[in-house]
Amino acid sequence: MKSPSALVAMMLMVSVPARADPPKVAVFDLELMDTSLQGEVDGPRTDEQRRLMSTGDQLRKALAESGKFAVLDIAPVNAAAHGSNLQSCGGCDVRYAQQLGADFAITGVVQKVSNLILNMNVYIRDAHTGQLVTSMSADLRGNTDESWSRAASYLLRNRLLAPNYGAAQP
Repeated sequence: MKSPSALVAMMLMVSVPARADPPKVAVFDLELMDTSLQGEVDGPRTDEQRRLMSTGDQLRKALAESGKFAVLDIAPVNAAAHGSNLQSCGGCDVRYAQQLGADFAITGVVQKVSNLILNMNVYIRDAHTGQLVTSMSADLRGNTDESWSRAASYLLRNRLLAPNYGAAQP
């Protein structure tokens, strides 16, 4: 009969996957879908455009620091991505990710209903097949730097970087 410590050691060896290169991801800047009256009257706001860029940076930084993903530089396709609506361009996000050599394309959209009610959505597509792998969403209250950052942190902590997120459950 094997000792309990040998059994635990064997279980750990079986449960820890072999180290492979982390998947390469192209994390694009988020886009804004402003359906608010204020947006219709006043048009795009510079503070919201800045938040879109900083939220994309926040996602890229956290994913890279996690070691679970190799975050690629999107600079070669960034201008084209900004000139497209990545949510309705017929898969251009996947084509841009393929040009970069990515395994996955990560895009996102913040829907603004009003300055009080917003929603942040993040989508992950397989860059080889174009298929949606997963999507995630967080509601946020208040159109501030802090609320946007907290929503992105929530999605990172509880979805993108959560242990076993998306794994089949027994």
